[in-house]
Amino acid sequence: MDIWSYVRVLRAHWWIVLVAATVGLATGAGLALATTPQYASTVTFFVNTPSDTIAGSATGDTFGQKRVNTYVQLITTDRSTSRVAAILDDGTTAADLTRHITAKGDLNTVLLTTTVLDPSPQRSLDIATAISTEFVELVAEMEAGGETGAPAVRLEVVDGPTLNPQPVEPAPLRNMIIGGVLGLLAGIGLALLRNATDKAVRDVAAVEQLTGAPVIGTIYADNEAASAPVLLAGQMQSLRAEGYRQLRTNLQFIDAAEPARTVVVTSALPDEGKSSTSTNLAVVLAEAGRRVLLIEADLRRPRVASYLGLEGSVGLTTVITHDIPLMEAVQPSRENLSVLASGATPPNPAELLGGERMAALLAEARERFDVVVIDSPPLLAVTDAAVLATVADAVILVVRHGSTPAPAAAQAVKALATVGGRLVGCVVTRVPAKGVDGYRYGAVYYDSTTTPDPVAPDARPAPAAAGAPTGTPPRRRAPRHADDTVRDAADTTDQSLIRAE
Repeated sequence: MDIWSYVRVLRAHWWIVLVAATVGLATGAGLALATTPQYASTVTFFVNTPSDTIAGSATGDTFGQKRVNTYVQLITTDRSTSRVAAILDDGTTAADLTRHITAKGDLNTVLLTTTVLDPSPQRSLDIATAISTEFVELVAEMEAGGETGAPAVRLEVVDGPTLNPQPVEPAPLRNMIIGGVLGLLAGIGLALLRNATDKAVRDVAAVEQLTGAPVIGTIYADNEAASAPVLLAGQMQSLRAEGYRQLRTNLQFIDAAEPARTVVVTSALPDEGKSSTSTNLAVVLAEAGRRVLLIEADLRRPRVASYLGLEGSVGLTTVITHDIPLMEAVQPSRENLSVLASGATPPNPAELLGGERMAALLAEARERFDVVVIDSPPLLAVTDAAVLATVADAVILVVRHGSTPAPAAAQAVKALATVGGRLVGCVVTRVPAKGVDGYRYGAVYYDSTTTPDPVAPDARPAPAAAGAPTGTPPRRRAPRHADDTVRDAADTTDQSLIRAE
């Protein structure tokens, strides 16, 4: 992964980073509130090594620096702290004092600084005061020697004892900064871990690599799709509608010499948008003037009839069982669009769809319509879609952005290959139009809030005479990008193919 890949991951999982950083800040603040305040008193000693000459002074300073390191350890020994405890005479033991006293030597000097921490400011000062006298005497006793009995090193107090009136612990700001930084790092780690373990498909290139088929349609997420899964008249200039037109154009140009006449739309798993995709694909094909039959072949969870407000009790299963002819079961929906609903749910959908009567039904549908779009069940749930793929010209696999697991998509392709189904392309649904994942899929062609120019009902074209081209190209806004010009040209060519037929 390059740096931009990491940036995209963090933008995609920004909430994890934010929550972790917030938890870190709150933890730091909580620890500060829960920590007992500590007050500090300090006393600084000077290690004096008497000498009569300059050379002797230099040697004495070196000797004194070594002595400072020794005194740093000495000041917290039992011999030192027991003398301080005797002065305090409040029941404090030498071991207790060791936990309160720290010492350090200043670099390249002969100064020794001792710090005493205690919840009581007065007690902190009392301990530092006792050290300032008792430790000096202890060093004098230990360093005494020679014929004169004078100590080789003298310890002098040069600063303190001094009490800091403000508590040095806790430090709320410092704790919050440390907690926030640690939380931020933890959040980044969690975001990267989540991305590494997330198997959902989030990239067009990943879909094409998994399936070995091109992505021929990108359907952008739309808040209105949940309540209106089928494109309405006022939504024909939306991003979602443009995605279905892109799918229509790409589908017809996959094999311009022999375009697919019967198309199965399926997915790997449920709830990936296959029914809305097949329905809207039929709508935009009809919009382009094609005579379209939409077959609701998902006999287990039919949705197409309810999407279009049609009767679903009579339809595909009724025709297959020879109860009524095909055209008596077909229901008109929109101009150029007819629908064959699912009919009653049979006990054996796979056997029904894979029989000779289904093949005969599709053969008749090919004679009467320009395009037959078949909404089928998910591939990995049941075998219905695989059965239909064997009698159709083409299969479109629907993949839901950020939801479909990559292994499931790969397994669906394998299921199609097993039966010899012709996978012509994939459609990625619910792609974010904005944000970290949205910009990968190209420029925004249309503003989703744009509505088409009003057209009076009287201005709609009358039905064409026999042999004349049916339908008119949808009104388009002026292209804003080079890709728009390509799409407009593709739609114009699409109309030419219609007239040729």
